[in-house]
Amino acid sequence: MESLAVKTADTDCGQTEANSLSKAETAYRWIRQRIADQTFEPGHKLVLAQIALELDTSVVPVREAIRRLEADGLVTFERNVGARVAMVDQSSYAQSMEAVAILEGAATAQALEFLGEDDLAEADAINERMRALLDDFDATEFTRLNHEFHAALFRRCPNERLHSLVAVEWDRLAHLRNSTFSFVPERARGSVDEHARIVALIRAAASAEEVERVVRSHRSATLASYREAQSKTTVTTETDSTVTTETIEREEDKS
Repeated sequence: MESLAVKTADTDCGQTEANSLSKAETAYRWIRQRIADQTFEPGHKLVLAQIALELDTSVVPVREAIRRLEADGLVTFERNVGARVAMVDQSSYAQSMEAVAILEGAATAQALEFLGEDDLAEADAINERMRALLDDFDATEFTRLNHEFHAALFRRCPNERLHSLVAVEWDRLAHLRNSTFSFVPERARGSVDEHARIVALIRAAASAEEVERVVRSHRSATLASYREAQSKTTVTTETDSTVTTETIEREEDKS
């Protein structure tokens, strides 16, 4: 009887743990989605009790979700302040872009042997929709379709951990910037052309190493364009600031 009681207690404990993990995962995805779509903007305070109420759960799984999001770099936690959505950091953005280049290249390479013509046709169709946007450019929609294009090529990757890592970096990029292409719209046409080349390489049965290299270079080229644009903006801002200061000083001398 005692043995049965122990087994029952162990079973109940296991079920409770499983339920707790399920609720923590739900909370994690719920908060992460709201950070990604900027419902929760940078600096937004995450009140655990309020989120728990929204999800009809206790604060325990919400606290676990917050810890995971902190590890992902999407949330910061300060003593006596609590949890907040992380602020935008330019260096973090560049690092996430570099990570996406590496991870997507690897995931696409691993997916090659599982890709069929239907997958490639879907990628082609998405790329044509992106091409159609070039004449009347919508950076946000272009970025959304860009994600769909790459997902179509690596979603059959058998490595689930890679999928998870790519998703985390995509969410981080969405948190940091609505769209890279709003900063470098001139990069869009080159990106579409490179997409066509990637699909052509896969159809031609290029090696996994070649495909991985091209996908990585494609993503890295977008980051390079962004960095160049930011560099020009910084120089312009500094020049404008110098001119403004000199103007103020001349006006003060006149007075």
